[in-house]
Amino acid sequence: MESLAQLSVLCERLYTSQDSEERALVETTLACFSLNTEYISQCQYILDNSSSPYTQFLASSSLVKQVTEHALSLQLRLDIRSYVVGYLASKGQELQPFVTTSLIQLLCRITKLGWYEDDQFRDIVKEAMKFLTHATVEHFLIGLKILNQLVVEMNQANPGMSLTQHRKTACSFRDLTLFQIFQISFTSLQQLQIDTADERLREQAITLTLKCLSFDFVGTSLDESSEDLGTIQIPSSWRSVLEDTSTMQLFFDYYACTKPPLSNVALECLVRLASVRRSLFSTEVERSKFLSHLMSGTREILRTQHGLSKHENYHEYCRLLGRLKTNYQLSELVGVENYADWIRLVAEFTIQSLQSWQWASGSVYHLLGLWSRLVSSVPYLKSESPSLLDTFVPKITQAYITTRLDSVKAVIQNNISEDPLDNEEHLQDQLDSLPYLCRFQYEKTSNYITNLLEPILQAYTEAARLQTGVDNKQLQAMEGQLTWLVHIVGAIIRGQQTSSSSAESQEVIDGELAARIFQLIQVTDTGSHVQRYLQHSKQQLDLASSHFSRTFEEFMSEIRPCTSSEEVIEQTLNLFQELAAGYMSGELLLKLDAVNYILEHHTREHFTFLDEINNSCNRTIFYFTLGKLLFMEDSSAKFKVFIASLQQVSVNLEVTPVEAFRSDGVKFALIGLMRDLRGIAMATNSRRTYGLLFDWLYPAHTPLLLRTIEQWTDTPEVTTPLLKFVAEFVINKTQRLTFDSSSPNGILLFREVSKLIGAYGSQVLSLPVLSDPYTYKYKGIWGALTILTRALAGNYVNFGVFELYGDRPLADALDMALKMSLVFAHLVGSLETGVKSLDVNISSQCASAVDNLTAFYFNNITMEDSPTSVAALNMAQHIAECPNLFPKILRSLFEIILSMQPADQHHRLAVCFDKLMADVTWTLEPKNRDKFTQNLTIFRHESTAK
Repeated sequence: MESLAQLSVLCERLYTSQDSEERALVETTLACFSLNTEYISQCQYILDNSSSPYTQFLASSSLVKQVTEHALSLQLRLDIRSYVVGYLASKGQELQPFVTTSLIQLLCRITKLGWYEDDQFRDIVKEAMKFLTHATVEHFLIGLKILNQLVVEMNQANPGMSLTQHRKTACSFRDLTLFQIFQISFTSLQQLQIDTADERLREQAITLTLKCLSFDFVGTSLDESSEDLGTIQIPSSWRSVLEDTSTMQLFFDYYACTKPPLSNVALECLVRLASVRRSLFSTEVERSKFLSHLMSGTREILRTQHGLSKHENYHEYCRLLGRLKTNYQLSELVGVENYADWIRLVAEFTIQSLQSWQWASGSVYHLLGLWSRLVSSVPYLKSESPSLLDTFVPKITQAYITTRLDSVKAVIQNNISEDPLDNEEHLQDQLDSLPYLCRFQYEKTSNYITNLLEPILQAYTEAARLQTGVDNKQLQAMEGQLTWLVHIVGAIIRGQQTSSSSAESQEVIDGELAARIFQLIQVTDTGSHVQRYLQHSKQQLDLASSHFSRTFEEFMSEIRPCTSSEEVIEQTLNLFQELAAGYMSGELLLKLDAVNYILEHHTREHFTFLDEINNSCNRTIFYFTLGKLLFMEDSSAKFKVFIASLQQVSVNLEVTPVEAFRSDGVKFALIGLMRDLRGIAMATNSRRTYGLLFDWLYPAHTPLLLRTIEQWTDTPEVTTPLLKFVAEFVINKTQRLTFDSSSPNGILLFREVSKLIGAYGSQVLSLPVLSDPYTYKYKGIWGALTILTRALAGNYVNFGVFELYGDRPLADALDMALKMSLVFAHLVGSLETGVKSLDVNISSQCASAVDNLTAFYFNNITMEDSPTSVAALNMAQHIAECPNLFPKILRSLFEIILSMQPADQHHRLAVCFDKLMADVTWTLEPKNRDKFTQNLTIFRHESTAK
């Protein structure tokens, strides 16, 4: 008991101390409870004898880790299960909630891990029912918590199982138990509908229902953080319950009689019901009845506005409305009784939501999505009943535009920190839906936009002429409103619907709107506006213009003054790249004097953003775009002029003395040069253009690459751009690396690659392990291995030449590659995980990778004096250190083959298994070979029998 008292003190320090060092020390001291299986009995003793919740939590959480991370015997796990059930029954009412939750997690974890080992594990629902039928509220609560945690446990992968095992268990649980739990939750909700019911019980019951409806029924692993829910594939066995109108009505009733968080969970259940697959219903009549009930319930909420002042309810209600059109056709909606009243109420609700832009910004996306899907379906509407969209859509469109402009003044006057223009995610979500609404009655909408735009544009133009006397807030307001209008017009034009019968007339309207934006762009960089580039509102306008712009002259005016705005630079360069990507637009650009000027003057003196370290990543796309334009013409003379500035930078670096080569100036110059060269290399897509760059680089400047690697190995800011450039330079895309039959360039190129890999590998492996090993080691190693992979696969080197003449570039590169892959156990262990993947593409590729490893070993281990025999010997050493890796992979692979149906779709896996068995057998020592073959044969016979 004295030891238990001391333990209680330590546990309280562990969970309550504000001193991180003290907590870490105590955690290390108490780690034995979760790491050593001999302490399982100690955990039980703690639970039986300690009244401290912190000590109880230590015991329960340690047991969770024990059963998850250790292969405990079946009987021991059954004993722990029985003990936990009894403990919750006898002491559950006295425990703190977090202790109860931990014990329930332990019970459910044991259940999942032992699901296929003993039928007792599957009796957990019966055990939970004993709690539900108990007289006390606390026992009823524990029963619901057990079922809640069980559904969660079965629905998510955990460290104690492979993904395949998890999915197999989850499917069995779905087929045998989930519907029963759903019925229990539904019955509990009905019983707890009375006003006097305990709020905790209600919350657990409705949460359980939601978790049942949210179960991953078909293994699609939906991202719960995503707003796009998708279709829910509820099993057909649930049909009768869901077709019963009382099921849906219960959730509407719960919404009406509760407050958040219960009311919004009820709405979320309705969102799930609205997402149920259409094929679940037995007839179209049943489906129509289901939809009618949904629309009737949502109409009643709109009519009374009950609960919509609560943000949690409001957001879920918007999601519910959005799901109605996602899962049902417009003709079905129009055919429902009281559709006219429903669509009117939804339109009024949408306009109110748009007016409450600050409060509803994260939810408007669902409403706009609903209306955009409605108008998109109009051409396919065959029903005689009117959709009434002609009446409501223009009002909603105008309300959106007006409220966005009004938001600018509200942000400035009220000093609101969250400007909707700065929330790019919400902004883009809204703009994606806008083109469908605006083009529905395009002429009316365009006139409305024009009438708003012209007076603001006129005032902004006048402000550019005036040097003084213009209020700064007034300018901010104009720029904010113009920013919104540019975004809106840009979204409309990007969403041009060419299939429309009035496409020609719509193009005229597009041109009229675009002309006004071009006029605005000319004004933004004139007069007093030139002094406003550091103003946030001006940068917002520049960003909107770069999204919209379709000419290149703006590029020159935007990119110089805004070097401090990395986002503006990036967006502008992306626009430039998009313009150069098209053949016709690229040819047009080359006719512009501005473009030809840039091709000859692309230095930092003319483009000051090249001097900004924050913009170094943008240099690659800049030079990639310039390279595409340059290589459109067959002119080596133009290339010499273009490369002259980079030639000067390279020469200056090459003559830099050793003592100065590690300076910051050299560092920045190297980073910029490597990013520039990578962009140019990306632009070479033919033998001619690649040859221009190759002849410039080799042999004059390749020593600079080697020198940089040798002296800057410990600085990933330098080595990563260099390795990425070389990886791009050696890849044989579009057959650009095709040298003459008499040319040694392919061999010479591989020699340089081998030197770089050898120099980098030998030094990076000697670096100490730092706090960020990925950045300082693994990322660079990956880059080096990528270079070697691309060089080997390029088909421009006859590797037999190296062996024939005793030249070692190939052997040295392979040897260093294997040394850099000394994490062999982790590598092959990852392949083992890969063969268990549910994605057949991943599993088959991983199986092939293991096959290649073993085949390489078997084919080369007996060949003496072969360049590849050295690598094979190194691999033999790794295999000897990890003798169980390949047998484990074989076992996992065969289990996958047996568990997947239909078998003919996984023929490749079976072939890989047979090849692996043959190859791996010979990788073992003779004394282990017979035993392995015998065990594997027995396992295969047993599995086949199953």
